[in-house]
Amino acid sequence: MKTFADNRYDSMTYRKSGKWGLKLPAISLGAWETFGGYRGEDIARECMYRAFDLGITHFDLANNYGRPPGNAEVVVGHVLKDMPRDEIIVSTKAGYFMWPGPYGEWGSRKYLIASLDQSLKRMGLDYVDIFYSHRPDAATPLEETIGALEQIVRSGKALYAGISSYSGAMSNDACDLVEKKNWAPITIHQPCYNMLARGPETNLLPVAKKRGFGIIAFSPLANGFLTSKYLNGIPEDSRAATDFWSGSLVKNKMETAGLVEKIRKLNDVAAARSQSLAQMALAWILRFPEVTSALIGASKVSQIEENVKALSNLQFSEEELNNIDAILK
Repeated sequence: MKTFADNRYDSMTYRKSGKWGLKLPAISLGAWETFGGYRGEDIARECMYRAFDLGITHFDLANNYGRPPGNAEVVVGHVLKDMPRDEIIVSTKAGYFMWPGPYGEWGSRKYLIASLDQSLKRMGLDYVDIFYSHRPDAATPLEETIGALEQIVRSGKALYAGISSYSGAMSNDACDLVEKKNWAPITIHQPCYNMLARGPETNLLPVAKKRGFGIIAFSPLANGFLTSKYLNGIPEDSRAATDFWSGSLVKNKMETAGLVEKIRKLNDVAAARSQSLAQMALAWILRFPEVTSALIGASKVSQIEENVKALSNLQFSEEELNNIDAILK
């Protein structure tokens, strides 16, 4: 067992997931596209160890992360063996394609339970802390999908139930179901939310406040667009320059709706706050009390260290918020 920093909990901020007892670090670390994907186990270990030393106790996965799908869970599972499991929150999800046939994706009870069993084997764990329905399934009754989460929690294979990418209305319906059936509650929702994707502000956050579940935002940096990375083109070591992303696709997106100009203006606002653009983007996400955590990805330790520093300045003046709104519009 590796020895970690004695002061790892001293400076990290922990927030409750809505009204529930589950607390997450304000910055969480995800494995999407990185660990077991275009970065291997050595990088995953280095990043996870440093993140934990900085107080990041939550590591987020899904069954389809990595190359081939599932490899992220294998890689992270190897690292977790040398970490104190009872101090760590591990989450995974199921909803996207994993194997052929009618039971290999979406939201059926058959698929969700089978997928979690496979995830636990890949990670070498007895349970995960959070298990998500990764996406809504219009072809499966919501009662079946949420009922599968109930069965999973009652079985002890997961401690908390979550949903991801559900609309505010469907999230509200899911909460109605668990209250009516006395099922395991929806404790957390994971939507895409960032300065360039603001839908959750009107669609989801009011529901989270009313129903008492937490929000953990994925892609808070808009896949790197809300950093200094693309201010002067596409770096050779970025995902956009690898076969994970098409460089032409990123270039087209950067040229759409004056995106580069917006990013440069946001960067100026961040500089005036003595923050990097990434730090300001994370602080901006965390300004709402309904947001429990911002879920970052990282392929370098330095990225984690920079992002955690966002927590030193989470306050925005009314003028700053108005300036940001004007830029984004």
